[in-house]
Amino acid sequence: MNHLSIVGRDLELFSRDILNSDQFLRETIGGSRVLVIGGAGSIGRSVVHEVFSRNPKALHVVDLSENNLVEVVRSLRSEIGYIAGDFRTFALDCSSPEFSAFVRHHGTYDYVFNLSALKHVRSERDPFTLMRMINVNIFSTINALRLVKSRSLKNYFCVSTDKAANPVNMMGASKRIMELFLMQESLKSNVTTARFANVAFSDGSLLHGFVQRFTNQQPIAAPVDISRYFVTPKESGQLCLMAGLMGENRNIFFPKMSIDLHLHTLSSVATRFINDLGFEVYECNSEQEARNRSSELIAAGKWPCYFFKSDTTGEKAAEEFFMGHEKLDFDRFSDIGIISNQPEFDADKLEAFENGIKRIYKEGIWKKSQIVDIFKELLEEFDYQDLEKNLDQKM
Repeated sequence: MNHLSIVGRDLELFSRDILNSDQFLRETIGGSRVLVIGGAGSIGRSVVHEVFSRNPKALHVVDLSENNLVEVVRSLRSEIGYIAGDFRTFALDCSSPEFSAFVRHHGTYDYVFNLSALKHVRSERDPFTLMRMINVNIFSTINALRLVKSRSLKNYFCVSTDKAANPVNMMGASKRIMELFLMQESLKSNVTTARFANVAFSDGSLLHGFVQRFTNQQPIAAPVDISRYFVTPKESGQLCLMAGLMGENRNIFFPKMSIDLHLHTLSSVATRFINDLGFEVYECNSEQEARNRSSELIAAGKWPCYFFKSDTTGEKAAEEFFMGHEKLDFDRFSDIGIISNQPEFDADKLEAFENGIKRIYKEGIWKKSQIVDIFKELLEEFDYQDLEKNLDQKM
């Protein structure tokens, strides 16, 4: 399967910048102790691969998933082999007492990459998963920075999202709030982040779902009116690596929009995916028709698809990487843009946000509307519309 052709491209996005920076990246990593948090997820695995392949002095990888960590090790051993440096994985929650003890035991790191996140819009469907998303995306990210901060820490990188630019969903808003907290922390530590497109075929993504549906001979569904930018898993790791090692304090890296990166409707990506596998798309009029006719159509070389107009909460028609007031640098790299904002934040509002979340958390039960109100007090431009229908209610 050709991942590039399915997302409408012939060339990798960042190859020129990676090539031009290769010596610096190798020399920097070769002399550094690196910690990757959330290193067994789709983006995390790519970051680990990029770091490991450049022979770090030490590479420690932390993730909640014991099984996925095993696969990280097997993949590296099978493709690259071994390095002279200290490479180890740890099945830990970065917000746990065990992680705090781990950091104390293993000492200081030069570079920390935090890729842990709840990334799906569907995570805001209920107030309980939403609260966990807030804790993971905002408070655990900031607490981990405070924990690993030392005189030897050169940079702390954590991943953001294009959905943080003018957010319309709670997931994007949580990452925007994370960025504001990082602005506050940037007065004491060097921090960088990246906003990038959907990572094609990442775990749980719609394109990953296409692969699962194809494997299980099930129909494919996608909206016709939602457009997205896409990067490959390899490109996501490269963008994080560049931002983490070459970014200046408060920089937000993002892919430049070009002929090689433009918006694609999700239904058009589904069509290319099916065609790439040798099938013809057959558009069904309903989910039920797609389910009922699956065996018949697949046997005839046609794949049942249901393409529809989006009607669920939090879906933005087209994503964007930056906001109008942000300072942009398009000159430093060939294919990477940089947002270089001043540390603009309202400390009183950030404190009120944190106290508001803690207050309702202590109550032991809360409503989604309470959380939305607290978000809107901090993000005055946040225009959240709850349509009372989420992605779990669709095929």
